[in-house]
Amino acid sequence: MAADGSEREEDGSPDVIASGNILESFMENQETRDLIGSLRTVWQELVSREVCTQRFVVIMDKYQEQPHLLDPHLDWMLNSLLEIIQDKASPPVLFHLAFKFLYIISKVRGYKIFLRLFPHEVVDVQPVLEMISAQDPKDHETWETRYMLLLWLSMTCLIPFDLSRLDGNIASDLGPKRKPTMDIILDVAKSYLVVSDKARDAAAVLVSKFITRPDVKQKRMADFLDWTLSTLSNASYLTMEGTIAMDGMLQALAQLFKHGKREDCLPYASIVLTCLDNCNLCDSNQTVLRKLGTKLVQRLGLTFLKTKVANWRYQRGSRCLAANLLQSSSDTQKSNPALPGEEEEAYDIPEEIENVVEQLLVGLKDKDTIVRWSAAKGIGRLTGRLPKELADDVVGSVLDCFSFQETNNAWHGGCLALAELGRRGLLLPSRLPDVVPLILKALVYDEKRGACSVGSNVRDAACYVCWAFARAYDPQEMNPFVNEIASALVIAAVFDRDVNCRRAASAAFQENVGRQGTFPHGIDILTTADYFAVGNRANCYLNISVFVAGFPEYTKPMIDHLVEMKINHWDGVVRELSTKALHNLTPTAPQYMTETVLPRLLPLAIGTDLHTRHGAILACAEITHAVYKLSAQCNRPLSDYLNNETLAGLAAIHPKLQERQLYRGLGGELMRPAVCCLVEKLSLSQFPHPGEDIIGGWLWLITNSLKSLHLFSSTARQKIKEAAVSALSTLCQEYYKGRAAAAHDDLVKQFTSELQSSEEMVRCGFSLALGALPQFLLKGRLQQVLGGLRRVTSISGKDVGFAESRRDALRAIAQVCQTVGVRAEGSAEEAVCRENMALVYNTLLNCMNDYTTDSRGDVGACVQRMMCALSQQSAEKIDRYRAFAGSVFLNLLYFSDPPVPHVPHREELERIFPRTQAESLNWNAPSQAFPRITQLLGLATYRYYVLMGLTVSVGGLTESTVRYSAQGLFEYLRAIQNDTEQMDAFSASLLQVFRDNQHIDRVSIPLLKMLDQMLANGCFDIYTQEENHPFASDLLSLCREEIKRSKDIQKLRSSIAVFCGLIQFPGDIRKKVLFQLLLLVCHPFPRIRKTTASEVYEMLLTYDDVVEPEILDEVMAVLSDSTWDADLPTVREQRNHLCDLLKVPRPTLVTKVSPS
Repeated sequence: MAADGSEREEDGSPDVIASGNILESFMENQETRDLIGSLRTVWQELVSREVCTQRFVVIMDKYQEQPHLLDPHLDWMLNSLLEIIQDKASPPVLFHLAFKFLYIISKVRGYKIFLRLFPHEVVDVQPVLEMISAQDPKDHETWETRYMLLLWLSMTCLIPFDLSRLDGNIASDLGPKRKPTMDIILDVAKSYLVVSDKARDAAAVLVSKFITRPDVKQKRMADFLDWTLSTLSNASYLTMEGTIAMDGMLQALAQLFKHGKREDCLPYASIVLTCLDNCNLCDSNQTVLRKLGTKLVQRLGLTFLKTKVANWRYQRGSRCLAANLLQSSSDTQKSNPALPGEEEEAYDIPEEIENVVEQLLVGLKDKDTIVRWSAAKGIGRLTGRLPKELADDVVGSVLDCFSFQETNNAWHGGCLALAELGRRGLLLPSRLPDVVPLILKALVYDEKRGACSVGSNVRDAACYVCWAFARAYDPQEMNPFVNEIASALVIAAVFDRDVNCRRAASAAFQENVGRQGTFPHGIDILTTADYFAVGNRANCYLNISVFVAGFPEYTKPMIDHLVEMKINHWDGVVRELSTKALHNLTPTAPQYMTETVLPRLLPLAIGTDLHTRHGAILACAEITHAVYKLSAQCNRPLSDYLNNETLAGLAAIHPKLQERQLYRGLGGELMRPAVCCLVEKLSLSQFPHPGEDIIGGWLWLITNSLKSLHLFSSTARQKIKEAAVSALSTLCQEYYKGRAAAAHDDLVKQFTSELQSSEEMVRCGFSLALGALPQFLLKGRLQQVLGGLRRVTSISGKDVGFAESRRDALRAIAQVCQTVGVRAEGSAEEAVCRENMALVYNTLLNCMNDYTTDSRGDVGACVQRMMCALSQQSAEKIDRYRAFAGSVFLNLLYFSDPPVPHVPHREELERIFPRTQAESLNWNAPSQAFPRITQLLGLATYRYYVLMGLTVSVGGLTESTVRYSAQGLFEYLRAIQNDTEQMDAFSASLLQVFRDNQHIDRVSIPLLKMLDQMLANGCFDIYTQEENHPFASDLLSLCREEIKRSKDIQKLRSSIAVFCGLIQFPGDIRKKVLFQLLLLVCHPFPRIRKTTASEVYEMLLTYDDVVEPEILDEVMAVLSDSTWDADLPTVREQRNHLCDLLKVPRPTLVTKVSPS
């Protein structure tokens, strides 16, 4: 479940998805032939080889979703590649390249299909064995070769002859006794079951086909199982080697019990199950091991039970379409009864089955989806072989997962298991009354966890259950539940927070409409709420919901769902959308809204739960406004629709919240805009006058919120400000029109007095409040208001930084002018006229002059900051931002009407960016942009900012950006390599960038990567001539501070490379660098320890003057031979030995002393 509060809308996705499955044939036939044919010529050059391979991958990946289109071409592709492989003259690189191509094909088409095409005659056994015996299992570059050879060997094992015929007379006296082919193959399989690459998977396939041969199972099956169980028992999932060994053994056993005959595997099943129980895989953190354990358990369970199809299972019609058409409709609506001669055969169920079922039920609650999915499939397969009574017990145990004491994982696993049971006909219709209510709960399952929730996977799986039931049951069986399921699926498709759940519900609804044919208005709803339409959440809530609610079967369930489940949702966006949806749904059921929904919401609006209170207040506001719109259409007052109790409840919301002090603290950030919205909607709805106390309380809330804006978080201020200003406008318009002039004077005076507040946010709020006042309040007070707003726009020493208040004051002036209108000969207190026109224009022009002419020094500083910021963006990594910034940069440089003053280094800039090339320069292309922008490093004003931009480009991920930005940087540094002054200035800026961005990962990690490249390319060779140069010492200190207490693998690995680069600086710094590296050799993370040892090894090879020659070999041996991912005490011994050899002080453990 995505925990973030945002959702990626699917705008434009229909085009993408629609064009994904339109391929009709293998279009790149000729190009593929050319690529395979060119292997004999391109293999010698690395770049050509990689280009060829990458192009082949791109072609094959296009057919991932339609791999069957490759079938007509698999033969010639395989034969072409096998010609290379079987050619004795093929060099090893070409040999492995051919196998890599074979692997790419098998990955797309699937090895099970592709494998059948491999040659598998008797003559193929020995060559394949020879090829695989010649491979090095430790060569990580050629794993595809070993993977494909093992699969090929598994096919050759299917020859229908006894393998002993291939051995001839192995007991010949002429030479040493040869090993039987059977033993050779078995040894190969065993050796590859414990490797760390994908060849392990192929070895498991080989075992399943080889051990199940009639001749092999008699002679070697028992021994192989003994070896497997012994390896499994001795391995531990706590170590990497143990995990790999257990993975291989579990795969081999699972494949063996899947493909082997029951009578052959049954004698060993109990022993394997006991061994598996002793492994305690359920306690392992390795997801793959738990999944394989679950897979093996279900295969053992199927071995214990006889292979038969349960004749008690539910069957919907026939799999043959013709047979279905011949049957009468009444016949097709009945499950196939068991014939008298097909009575269930009575036989004893092995006691191990209880253990197997228990483990599978535990697997349904596993924390990882793949384990739960495997367990669900196992439950389905196993139940199909059980007697009816025992099968029903299993179903009952699955239903126990749907308890609110269980976690979301159990609910998800239970849904998957029910779907499997349903689609296999093992969930009888008699169980549907128990199952359907649970599925309806699962469709709305949402459990709050901190600032987010879990449950989207449960809702998605519940949709899958509904989809499976649509295919499994006849309409007659589902008829009692049609309305409930239809409503639940529509609600999920329209109102679920997550797009994948909405789409899953839409697909399930569509399947039910097509298969069942009984969903009310199914076709009409599907045409509107289809897969693509439900991709946009706002569209679902505000538009599709209205259409669907137009059908009476769905109206009340949709409204009830919003009230019960959505207005109290943890996501504020969902709460707000829900209340707007209730507003839109009110015309479809006005009586239900006024008589049922509003009375339910009023107690919630003053309840204890913050989210529920927030959503209920907004819902009351929206529904009341919607009811008013209906009453206005009939020229009737709001009181005709809402009874006195409801009206009193609405008016009492604010006083009760104020009495309980619920406007304070973080909760107040939600309550204030919500109640302001309520005030606005009630005012717009011409709510009957609630009394002066209530009106005064509403006005107090608005003014207090504007006065307190600076006390709220930055994210809440804007929403509170907008809500308060909107509420003020409607409140005054509705309830202040008939009041005495003195009351109007007091209100305007109060607002204008706040304009000179010492808090900027208070000025912003009351400026906008004055701008929102209606015309009758401004009449006679216009000069007072304009004068107050003008004072806000003027700059004085204490409020020079109040830019937002000046912005909002200008907006307010514009709103006031629009409100009062323009009358040339009118009064200055009532409208914009000749008398006050100058005041308005002078205010606006003074603000403009403040930026352009009145304070040239400020403008110069502004222009300088602007040009520096643009130069930084012009060196950044994102192409479109770089292009936009570069274009603006050159426009400012060459703007001529009038020219922009105070541009720093204008002459140098015009030389770097000639006017004739300004328009043709493609800033999007790194190859054109970076060679020019790096020249700004020579200009003191721009150096720091360009270096900031280059940092994220040189240390970035995009290959072209990294290449050209680094190339431009290195060319500049080579040009100034002998200029000490320029190098010192550059180094100082570089260190300053590091200091200013310490622990800011967005900059510091790319900066470390850039420093690594600069040190490796000798950019600071000028400093290596001097011992203990301060640049190296400062850089070392900054790097050490950057990684202090860091757990970021990427940052740590980048810092290791920088430390190794710093070893080139002579003097005492070398000891400090070595000390830091030896600290990292004992880092808590094994990966960091291994990386450090490897980097130090390469460092000593590169810089041969770091270690004395007489101890170099011993140091290198310790670095290369030690197991650096072993436990820390062992690693620490090796590290201390290195410290002694390198004459570096041994690091000492710091004991943390807890405060007494």
